[in-house]
Order: sequence, then C-alpha cells, then structure tokens
Amino acid sequence: MNSSMGKNEIYSSSEFEENLSILREIKFFSKLPLEMLKVLAYLCTRENYKAGDYLFRQNDDDGQAFYIISGVASLLHGDGGQGIVIQEFAENAFLGGLSLLGNLQRLFSLQARTDMTCLILTRQKFDKTMEKFPDIVPRVLQALVDSISSWEKIFLTKVDEGCDICRQKVGVSLL
Repeated sequence: MNSSMGKNEIYSSSEFEENLSILREIKFFSKLPLEMLKVLAYLCTRENYKAGDYLFRQNDDDGQAFYIISGVASLLHGDGGQGIVIQEFAENAFLGGLSLLGNLQRLFSLQARTDMTCLILTRQKFDKTMEKFPDIVPRVLQALVDSISSWEKIFLTKVDEGCDICRQKVGVSLL
C-alpha cells in the first residue's frame, strides 16, 4: 500500500464516521437502527456550493435532502428565481427530508448565500436502503410525525396571539 492510498482510506473512513455522526443527530433519522444509518452514511455525498449557486429551485423535484455542514443558504419564494427571502438556514440545518419519501415539487428555491458544504442524500439511495430494511418503515413515519409535531409546537410558541392569519395556519399535525 502506498502512502497516498493510505491517506485516502483514512479520509474516507473519517468522512464516513462524520456522516454517521451527523445522521444520528438529525431528528428525521433518529428512529432508524444503527445498521441502516451506517448504510445511509456510506451513500451520502458531500457537495460544495459557491455563494449564489442554487441547491434547488422552486417547482423542481430533485429528490434530495440536504444537511448544511458549513455556510448559509437563503430560502426564496417567487417567480423567475427572483424570490423573496423567507428564511435563512445555517450549519446543522436539515432540509428536504420529505423529498426522500416520495415525489415532491419544491415550493421554494434554496440559494447559497455564502460558500457552503452540504451532506446530501438522494431519494433513490434512500429507497434502495429502505428495500433492505423494510421493517423500519413505521420508524421512519414516526420520525416524520414527531418532526411535524415539533415544528407545530415551535410555531405555536412563536406565533403572535393577535395574528388571526397565523392562527389559521396552525393544524399541520391534523393532516
């Protein structure tokens, strides 16, 4: 074994361990067995984006979920790519988990505001892994239910009690 091959193996092992650690912290994957998380950690890829690059665009169905390792992204909504900034996401944000579960047209665009590095998992790779672990489907659905409930609880604590329009938007957990 030559020295450059050894470095690549160490890097790959280190990246795998980092990916596994990240997946274990994401609520969406929290109910999955370690064996499945290891497969997903191996299948994830890392992508670098430059400020201004789009991770995805409104109306696309790219079938990808993103975990922001470094950098900041802007969530945009609107026509022609000149959308209104809805929110910004930074390190440790996980976005797009629903797109792993089925066809889903993006309601927003996500644009890198700074240079970014993301961990990405595709629907295709997630589906293949689910085929190998069919008994975990209820766990995935429970993690999704927990995420939706958690989101709605946070929304309720932040919504202005005097905002009638905001209160009308509550009830996602009733779906």
